[in-house]
Amino acid sequence: MKPRTHEILDPPRAERAVLVGHAGRDGRDLPRSLAELRRLADTAGARVLGELVQRRGAVHPPTFLGRGKLAELRERVAELAADLVLFNDDLSPSQVRNLEKELQAKVVDRSELILAIFARRARTRESRLQVELAQLQYMLPRLTGMWKHLERQAGGIGTRGPGETQLETDRRIVRERVARLKRALEQVERERETQRRRRRDHFRAALVGYTNAGKSTLFNALTRAEVFVEDRLFATLDATTRQLVSPHRHLVLLTDTVGFIRKLPHHLVASFHSTLVEAIEADLLVHLVDAADPDFPRQMEAVEVVLDELLEEPRPTVLVFNKLDRVADEAAVAGLEARYPEALLISARTGAGLDGLRAFLWERAAEWAASRRPEARARGAERSA
Repeated sequence: MKPRTHEILDPPRAERAVLVGHAGRDGRDLPRSLAELRRLADTAGARVLGELVQRRGAVHPPTFLGRGKLAELRERVAELAADLVLFNDDLSPSQVRNLEKELQAKVVDRSELILAIFARRARTRESRLQVELAQLQYMLPRLTGMWKHLERQAGGIGTRGPGETQLETDRRIVRERVARLKRALEQVERERETQRRRRRDHFRAALVGYTNAGKSTLFNALTRAEVFVEDRLFATLDATTRQLVSPHRHLVLLTDTVGFIRKLPHHLVASFHSTLVEAIEADLLVHLVDAADPDFPRQMEAVEVVLDELLEEPRPTVLVFNKLDRVADEAAVAGLEARYPEALLISARTGAGLDGLRAFLWERAAEWAASRRPEARARGAERSA
């Protein structure tokens, strides 16, 4: 019998990345936007070695960057031995092809990076289906140039029809897979609708907010659930619902949802509709905001933009500022209270303010139940008749 050997394999090397931003696109917000891109890169497993910013000029259609800045980026990539260039904006398929040819490195735009993170984070069958659908819909218009044999014609026997190019074959395969994924998600949506129908007899609240605002930490603190928590972007992709019961037996069904971010890919919003519908149909939205982030006003705006896209009509919303334990300046806290007098201030990590939030939710649940009693009595009278 041969002795068993154990080969120790080195872990795969993290991709070495350079970040690229355009001041004409983000203006004064560019430093914060690039900092967020750096966090996205870290979440995706890349190691950021440097960044480059084009301060002046409009976007150059063929390569996004102007000729001089592109040459500077080429030198930076070679100097740092980077194998990945992350752009803070969305790029057209032709721009990606031209940039990769110039830089001799893989080029990924912001949407593709977010999709890659979602793919890494997806755990359930539903989230995997949703992410794959979004990735394929993103990739479909970008198939041109992905293969070296596109010009080759083939026909007759096999997967291709007469005169069908490899590009046409790839597009057909992707479209067929997209159709299958949509059918699978329609089945998931029917199953979720059955669950939601049962929940409509109870008051429903949904936690919404910018990614990493602390929604899952708050969800665990309120419901004693054990939802995965990590101090990284998009730790939660799947909607989870738990009961929150008051001493007076008022019931709240609380749902933890996926976080939002600026420039959230449209395909991702569409693909995650069955998950986000938990927020769409909630009786109350709990908009959680990271009070310790100096960029929180723009994060609030980004969340409101996505909600406006999802909601056919506005939903009752309570604003809750989280991470109060990280706001050391008392004047900043006083400023929040003065600017947002209706908001609640809490710390999900330390528990500060949670009793007030629970009382608020139970009070809203009691009001909702009281408003439903006439309807329930009317339905009962109809059944008796």
